[in-house]
Amino acid sequence: MSGTCCEEALHYVLDYETPKTLVIPNLRVGCVFRFTQLLVVLYVLVYVCVIQRAYQDTDSVLSTVTTKVKGFSLTNVSDQEPRFWDAADYIIPPQGDESFFVLTNMIVTPDQVQSRCPEPPSPSTVCVDDCDCIEGLNDPRRNGIQTGLCVNFSETVQTCQVFSWCPLENDTALPNPALLASAENFTVLIKNSVTYPKFKFHRRNIRVNSSYLRSCEFNRKTDPDCPIFRLKHIVSEAGEDFQEMAAKGGIMGILIDWSCDLDWWWVDKCFPKYSFRRLDNKNPTNNVAPGYNFRFAKYYKSPEGEESRTLTKAYGIRFDIIVFGTAGKFGIVPTIVNLGAALSFLSLVPMVADWFLLTCTSKRDYYSRQKVTHLKDDAEAESISMATYGTS
Repeated sequence: MSGTCCEEALHYVLDYETPKTLVIPNLRVGCVFRFTQLLVVLYVLVYVCVIQRAYQDTDSVLSTVTTKVKGFSLTNVSDQEPRFWDAADYIIPPQGDESFFVLTNMIVTPDQVQSRCPEPPSPSTVCVDDCDCIEGLNDPRRNGIQTGLCVNFSETVQTCQVFSWCPLENDTALPNPALLASAENFTVLIKNSVTYPKFKFHRRNIRVNSSYLRSCEFNRKTDPDCPIFRLKHIVSEAGEDFQEMAAKGGIMGILIDWSCDLDWWWVDKCFPKYSFRRLDNKNPTNNVAPGYNFRFAKYYKSPEGEESRTLTKAYGIRFDIIVFGTAGKFGIVPTIVNLGAALSFLSLVPMVADWFLLTCTSKRDYYSRQKVTHLKDDAEAESISMATYGTS
């Protein structure tokens, strides 16, 4: 009994099986078979090799960015002296890395001191007597800590008094057009260095000499390699109007694409591609808290020791620089793996031809019987083989 089990085991392990071939002289089926093979080969050559570049090893970009903004502006408000603005005034913070902010509009509240003053009228601050005000109430959405007193805001309105920096800011009268409307003519120099560590490849976006750099300006058609950009052109290429955006601020994205082919026949064409897009929400039906703004203050102390400050609510455009990209270079391992995986689709071609044979041809019943006979012959051969092992 044990000998029979061993022989059967050897039968399954050492036998060699080969399928029989059934030749079908049908022109339509032959065309379908060859056409399907052609589609698979084209998929491998065109999509896998050319479009996907599956023969390449890949690496992601590492990047560093520095920026420098230049430009001058003059504001002339009716109740103030004319003021000259340079980069030290409107760039906050003074130097940016992967983002920078350009001041375009502002509301200034000068000479604030810590004191007591009435809040601006609103449904939550209007009062009739002191009972409507809660002493010590600290609500971050309001302007200070309530003192518990109801005082006159005007001749007709009373509001709760708060301890805060007084006079309180009034941000309802935003200048329009923007104070620094001429900021559209400012320019920014973007210095970008990238590295693909796997391939030990380094490159900068500045490829021109210093004399050319002093006079060039980015233009997608005439000067696409210049790293100096005019702010108006950045905003307009994103489909926005600079003056409209400057009034309440916004966020712009400067996208730098460093996708490169580092094979020897293409490496000299590894250059950055610039595109621009507005990143903050601009939805006319959902315009709650639009634009981009923040507050900052400058503090002073009088000879008598009294502290005061000038509060500025700054509106402007923040430019975020987003660098991305993938580099590819020929590698033998990805070539073998991806080509092998793609060519495995050739094993599906006979299945397509069989489906067409047994579904769409006029002699499908005849071909079906032939295939069944073919399968029976295989089964009989298997049984004969088993009987041979059993009687030996």
